[in-house]
Amino acid sequence: MNILQFICPTGFYGAERWVLAIANNLDQADVRCDMAVTVEPHQGTLEIVKQYPDCTGKAFEIPTNGRFDFSAVNKLCNLIKEREIDVIHTHGYKSDILGLLAAKKAGIKCVSTPHGFGEAKDFKLKAYIRTGAFLLRFFDAVAPLSQQLFDECLGYGVPRNKLRYIQNGVDLKEVDHYLQSKQTKPSEIKTIGFIGQMIPRKKIDHILEIFANLSTQHDNLQLLFLGDGDSRAELEASAAQLPCSHTIKFLGFRQDRLEQLRDFDLFVMTSSSEGIPRCLMEALAMEIPVAAYNIPGIDQLMAHEQTGLLADYGDKETLQQYWETLLFDQAKAQQLAKAGRQYVLDNFSAARMAREYYDLFTQLLQQKQ
Repeated sequence: MNILQFICPTGFYGAERWVLAIANNLDQADVRCDMAVTVEPHQGTLEIVKQYPDCTGKAFEIPTNGRFDFSAVNKLCNLIKEREIDVIHTHGYKSDILGLLAAKKAGIKCVSTPHGFGEAKDFKLKAYIRTGAFLLRFFDAVAPLSQQLFDECLGYGVPRNKLRYIQNGVDLKEVDHYLQSKQTKPSEIKTIGFIGQMIPRKKIDHILEIFANLSTQHDNLQLLFLGDGDSRAELEASAAQLPCSHTIKFLGFRQDRLEQLRDFDLFVMTSSSEGIPRCLMEALAMEIPVAAYNIPGIDQLMAHEQTGLLADYGDKETLQQYWETLLFDQAKAQQLAKAGRQYVLDNFSAARMAREYYDLFTQLLQQKQ
């Protein structure tokens, strides 16, 4: 079976790492899993291309002239023919649009995995996202990562018989490597951290506000942001105006993100919308205490007072109290962190996820025959 993973990367975040996880966990005896990525003129060699495992397939770059270059469709078709691809598997609104057109033109099966529909201020971007969501109904199968995304796909008109819920998974090999070197002795400076894209739906301004309030009561805190995105410049400008600005660091995209994560005392999220966030799975697997808003997607990974602490969306005052609890009640923090890791181990294996996708691909190809 020859599979082509197709993604239009925005960096090296959850969706990109997801593609690596499934490529690493599909059975190489039964599957050759290639990957194609679009590359715009200013991007250079992408991180996902550098990290794609040679043992499972090849990574191919498809040059484009901008955000939406429909010449990519013909280039994809040529690649599909050259590599004798059976199924193209797309990730994100842009790859959904281009990948669907290429699949129909080449006469092969197409599967989409929505990672989140997001929020957009730009009119053109909003139109592209809606177009991608509309076109999902024409895929042979759509496999959302969370129950909320499943329901949203139904709302976008995707027929129920085309939907397959395959729960997200995380490859824990890397996490376990760093977990072994984790320090058990509490540090004098407490590190609060976030990893992910800096985009509107992450509501990172809430993190800044809570941290600023908490810093008036405690002088041994620092806040680290790992990641990049459209909102970063605005957030950095806001942080610079805070009295605690000297304790806030924007580290950008980091190759050593898991090493940084290992040393967090608290992982925080304030998103308004998520699939099942990979960064949160990694934090739980690393035994980092977590405080977040209780929204769909996150509630599939965490249970309040069992594997972390969850506040109602927008309740910054309660979330601040939870930050304080997890930072300064060591026994409670460790209890929740250990339970969080065990939950990820029991329910979110990348190997299990890859087996379910293999079954889906097999069923589609049997239907074609």
